[in-house]
Amino acid sequence: MSPDYTLYVCTDRDLMISATVAESVEKAILGGAGVIQLREKEVPGRVFYETALEVKAVTSRYGVPLIINDRVDIAMAVGAEGVHVGQEDMPCTAVRKLVGKDCLIGVSASSVAEAVQAEKDGADYLGVGAMNPTATKTDAGIVTIDELKAIRSAVSIPIVIIGGINRKTIPLYKGLGIDGIAVVSAVVAAPDVTEAAKELRKEWLS
Repeated sequence: MSPDYTLYVCTDRDLMISATVAESVEKAILGGAGVIQLREKEVPGRVFYETALEVKAVTSRYGVPLIINDRVDIAMAVGAEGVHVGQEDMPCTAVRKLVGKDCLIGVSASSVAEAVQAEKDGADYLGVGAMNPTATKTDAGIVTIDELKAIRSAVSIPIVIIGGINRKTIPLYKGLGIDGIAVVSAVVAAPDVTEAAKELRKEWLS
């Protein structure tokens, strides 16, 4: 499954307007989300696992890759297409030993050094940010556009940007060789999830 990183949607049960995470995901996919990341920071492992099973049923139906945030064990247990890790999580090299060569591994990076190391360690793509202040990750440092350009020049793997990405900020990042936008609240908290996803994807590609 070759991912379409154009619109990469991360879940957030606290922000979503949908009744369930699986419903939120389906609406986002109908709007053009090409990758779904299941992000569950506050729930017990069993709830995360059960939610992942429900979401995987939806993503599989539409042929969209499911990435599990942080939890390599849950990614493997539900047969997700990938796992995303941050700088404080299990290192990419260790994740690769567990998941094998066919599983996608994304790594969060906010500097050239982190990006280069992630590519060297076998990451399939980078999540670079936070590009702007964002309520979903209040402890994240801001990555400047100059740093983003330097990261793009330093690595060859796909890059998705995250952190306060919405219709107002998208134009700042066009033409920089970035592969896609990762969004949370701009889609899952929108009154019409499907329409919001469609508009963001169209804005990015226009």
